[in-house]
Amino acid sequence: MDWLIIVVIVVLVFAVIAIKLKRPDGKADDFLYAKKQVLFTPAERSFLGVLDDAVGKECRIFGKVRVADIAEPQPGLGKSSRQNAFNRISSKHFDFVLCDKNDVSIVCVVELDDKSHQQRKRQERDAFLTELCQAIKLPFVQIPAQRSYSVAEIREKILAALK
Repeated sequence: MDWLIIVVIVVLVFAVIAIKLKRPDGKADDFLYAKKQVLFTPAERSFLGVLDDAVGKECRIFGKVRVADIAEPQPGLGKSSRQNAFNRISSKHFDFVLCDKNDVSIVCVVELDDKSHQQRKRQERDAFLTELCQAIKLPFVQIPAQRSYSVAEIREKILAALK
């Protein structure tokens, strides 16, 4: 008789859990996400306009591109080493990626350094990205976030990195 009570309680617990996981329309609530309203922070959006003025004739600008879309673990690594290398880049992104307007080949990456880049973890991340870009011979330009920018100065910094 005790086992019957235990079975009934277990069934009731599962029923309550199932009911709580259902949405009002009766479908399971598998997607617990909401749409963000904007892609860029106000600082990134402001900088994008200047960056577009600085290189827009020669380059297409892509924003918030995963590092794993730009770099990959070297061929020939063992499965474990390859996975570890991929894990180091899989959750990181570049603020802006400049690509050749004709063939969309990757020309340069640009990081907008706001206050968060003063934190130790962020500095470690930036150091890793700097080393990664050096290793794959990809120009990496870091621009300090400011209230305003000079289009000519931004263009000059990017051109200097491309030499």
